[in-house]
Amino acid sequence: MSNTSQFSLLVQRRFLPFFSTQFLGALNDNIFRNGLVTLITFQGIAILGMDHTILANVAAFLFTLPFFLFSATAGQFADKYEKSILMRRIKLLEVGLMSFAAIALLTRQYSLLLFVLFLMGCQSALFGPVKYAYLPQKLHTDELVGGNALVEAGTYIAIIVGLIIGVETVDFESDRQTMLAFVLVAVSSIGYLASRQVPITEAVDPSLKINFNAWQETWKIIRFAREEKSVFISILGISWFWFFGSVMTIQMPAYTADIINGNESVITSFLVAFAVGVGLGALLCERMSDHRIELGLVPLGSIGMSVFAVDLYFAQPEAAGAAVESFTDFISRSGSWRILLDLALLGVFGGFYSVPLYALMQKRSRRQHLSRIVAANNIINALFMVGAVVFSIIIFKLGFSIPELFLFIAALNAVVAIYIYSLLPEFLMRFLTWLIINVVYRIYPSGIENIPKTGPAVVVCNHVSFMDPIILGGSVSRPIQFVMHYKIFKMPFLSFIFRNTKAIPIASKSEDPALMNEAFEKVDAELAAGNIICIFPEGGLTDDGEIKRFKPDIERIIERRAVPVIPVALGRLWGSWFSRQKNSGIRTIPGRLFTRVPVMFGEPVQPADASAEKLELLVRALRGDLR
Repeated sequence: MSNTSQFSLLVQRRFLPFFSTQFLGALNDNIFRNGLVTLITFQGIAILGMDHTILANVAAFLFTLPFFLFSATAGQFADKYEKSILMRRIKLLEVGLMSFAAIALLTRQYSLLLFVLFLMGCQSALFGPVKYAYLPQKLHTDELVGGNALVEAGTYIAIIVGLIIGVETVDFESDRQTMLAFVLVAVSSIGYLASRQVPITEAVDPSLKINFNAWQETWKIIRFAREEKSVFISILGISWFWFFGSVMTIQMPAYTADIINGNESVITSFLVAFAVGVGLGALLCERMSDHRIELGLVPLGSIGMSVFAVDLYFAQPEAAGAAVESFTDFISRSGSWRILLDLALLGVFGGFYSVPLYALMQKRSRRQHLSRIVAANNIINALFMVGAVVFSIIIFKLGFSIPELFLFIAALNAVVAIYIYSLLPEFLMRFLTWLIINVVYRIYPSGIENIPKTGPAVVVCNHVSFMDPIILGGSVSRPIQFVMHYKIFKMPFLSFIFRNTKAIPIASKSEDPALMNEAFEKVDAELAAGNIICIFPEGGLTDDGEIKRFKPDIERIIERRAVPVIPVALGRLWGSWFSRQKNSGIRTIPGRLFTRVPVMFGEPVQPADASAEKLELLVRALRGDLR
């Protein structure tokens, strides 16, 4: 596992030119869109008879529509062709579009800007599959969270800077937007120069035949995405994040004008607060997950998104009577800091929610289909973002206010979260595991690289507390299925976790021979399916903190299915909560709360050498005197 910071990627050629290219593209998108929205909202420009509230939603619709129309074709291109060439050609297209936008701005043909916005959506739809499929080809698995976090943070920094530039380059004293036109062409040109430094990234499926029937190909790539359940659920989760974020951010200009009674500087502060929050949340993901793809952060993110959307309603439920002329005036008004904090924390928890989902999608997708799966993600994203626009318009047509819309989206977020986690309990289980091992203990794993990235294996570990399976499961990104005594399996609260992680209950031959044989059959079936099994060969919790003699059950498993065995030792758990006391009873008060718990993974032992005696010695050696 890499111990280097995610920021070290920013000095490497395999990442920096790509990051610069996508950052500048996102920057230009936001300069253009925010400049257009600012013109519409604060200069009273009416296009096709629409007011600024409806027009902002229509503009969002026009930008997202191409993702639905062209993502299927874009995904095929990204799988079939070398990616650095594709990036350069797509960025060259951006230069042409921004030149067209500059002409429209200089000639005051504002209706043409909506057409350019649609074409920019087309360009972004082409770039999306290339961008997210590039990362797993150039980054190691333990760099995926950090790489995605940097991309996510960079995107939202681009939103901040693009917002500021887009607003500040609008000339409120003139009909000619010369500065905005110049900036759009300049940034797109620099982005093209950056794309020329992206290293060659080989095509993953060069024999692919392009199908230009978008409808037919859309259903085909969605089938690819559905092949792995966790990938498809991740896509649904990502798409919901875009729905949620679109509802929140699209309304900011109107929320500022109609509810806050503020000006463009207040809009800027709101979107900056949200974008800084998402960037900060994304960057914190690597530290909070220790370089692993930690799905437990996803439910944490969804909880925070609902909580702070509700609080945003209560922060300003009615329109303010007095106008504010500047950001300074705004923050001097009671309750203003609460609004800014709510928006920032919405962003932070949104970062917790989205980054692990992107990393999971990239890791678990078949490499030769990844660009098309990303395209499927973009299509579903587009549907959800269009749905966000339609949802917002319906809420307004029913007579509800923008703050009341925030309440609706918070409640809907809770419903969607419950639905997603019911489809894939792994998210909720990882959250409970992450919560327990980060609140009750401080876990320090080492040697995780000894766990195979694919294929079957058996993990053997000393057994100190009832929390051992949760600690082990939370230390490894691959799902582990535990063989445990049936009485532990049935423990209140913990049984909910064990059932949903498909733990295998077992009994001794004297207790229930049928259950014992059934457990061995299940173990063999899971190993045959390429999964990881963990057993505690001592047969029960230690009574005195020492490692007991390993029983020969491990040999029976290996004789039937020859797979590598990984010895693991847990330290400093004896005397902690959920461990036994010297009289063999369970501790009723916390002991060693927040203690540092080392989890030490040894090198794999080949099946021919995996005797119970040898494995016991290896586990003893790993643990040492860390009882």
